[in-house]
Amino acid sequence: MTGHIYRDAILEQHVRLFRGAMGAEFLFMDDNARPHRANIVDDTEDITRMDWPAYSPDLNPIEHVWDTLGRRIAARQPPPTCLPELRRALLDEWCNIPQDQIDNLILSMPRRCKACIASSGRHTPY
Repeated sequence: MTGHIYRDAILEQHVRLFRGAMGAEFLFMDDNARPHRANIVDDTEDITRMDWPAYSPDLNPIEHVWDTLGRRIAARQPPPTCLPELRRALLDEWCNIPQDQIDNLILSMPRRCKACIASSGRHTPY
């Protein structure tokens, strides 16, 4: 992904719409991936983005959901062998991730943020 693609496909098409629905308190959390920090992306000043220390752990709960999804796909027998099978498997596994697992990740945010602050943005057990 490039900064142009990130800006045009993610920020312009999705984040701006979501920001409009959320209102003035909207704060966008991304990370320090190169496409997210490209100069062309920084020019989107109407999206308030959370500061992200360079060596901070990834606190975004969705990363844990992606990990769960990847593990569920890897455990499928037989594994998907083509893109249509992979798409079906991803949708099936996404729907089967228990909502309480996602809720627990979200509820863990205050504890995870405190641990990150206590470690000055370095490694945490999360």
